Amino acid sequence: MDRQPLGKGIFINVSKNHTFGTDAVLLANFASSKRFKKHCDLGAGCGIISMLLLKDGTVQNSVGVEISEEAVALATKTACEFAKDTFTPINADLKSLKGVLPFGVFDLVTCNPPYKAEGAGILSTGDKDIVARHETMCTLEDVISAASHLVKSSGSFCICQRPERLADILCLMRKYKLEAKRVRTVSKKVGEEPWLVLVEGRRDAKSGIRILPPLFVYDNNGNLSSEMLEIYGDYKEGHL
Repeated sequence: MDRQPLGKGIFINVSKNHTFGTDAVLLANFASSKRFKKHCDLGAGCGIISMLLLKDGTVQNSVGVEISEEAVALATKTACEFAKDTFTPINADLKSLKGVLPFGVFDLVTCNPPYKAEGAGILSTGDKDIVARHETMCTLEDVISAASHLVKSSGSFCICQRPERLADILCLMRKYKLEAKRVRTVSKKVGEEPWLVLVEGRRDAKSGIRILPPLFVYDNNGNLSSEMLEIYGDYKEGHL
C-alpha cells in the first residue's frame, strides 16, 4: 500500500492493483462544472474521483460503488482518515444496486469504466487488470443503465471513455433517458488524435449537445499545458 498526495493536506491510499491515472483526474475536473449535493461514483476503485470532488467542494457527500474488496478497503481507509462523514465506499456490483442504494436521488453520478469491449483486444495478464480494462464484470450498457437509475431527474452523469466508444455512449445514454449535453475530447498535444473523450448526460433533458474546445495535455514544447497545470493545481503530478 502507498499514499498519494491530493493537495490541501489530503492523501489517498493506493496499491499496485488499485491506483489511478490522468483520466480519473480529468473526469473529476470535467464533472466539477457546478456544485452538487449527492454524488455516486461507479467502479470507484481506490476512491480517487470521490476524493477529488470532495476536496474541491464540488460535492457535499459521495458514495463509491466498487466490486473489488481490496479497492474498497483502500477507499475505506482514506475515508476514515480524511472524509469520514462525507465519503462512503460500498462493496457492491453496479449491476445489482436495487435495495443497496436509493434510486433517483443522486445529483451527480460519475464513472471511469473499463475501456475495452468484451472480446476486443488482447486481455491483460492479471485478473485485476482484466477487470479494470476490459468489460468482463460489466459492460458500458450496464454502467449507463445503473447511472440512469441512480441519478435524479435533471441530474448529471459524467463518463470518460476512448473516442471509438463515443457513438455507443451517445446511443446508450439516449436509450436510458440520459441526454448527452456536453462532449470534450482530450489529446496529448495539438495535431494528435484524441485519446480520451469526456461526456456529460442529464436525466430527462431535452436534446442539444455542446462540443467544448479540445483539451491538450502538453504544449508544443512538451511541457504540461497551462490548462493541465490549472487542473492539477496543488496536486503533485506523477500520473501522466
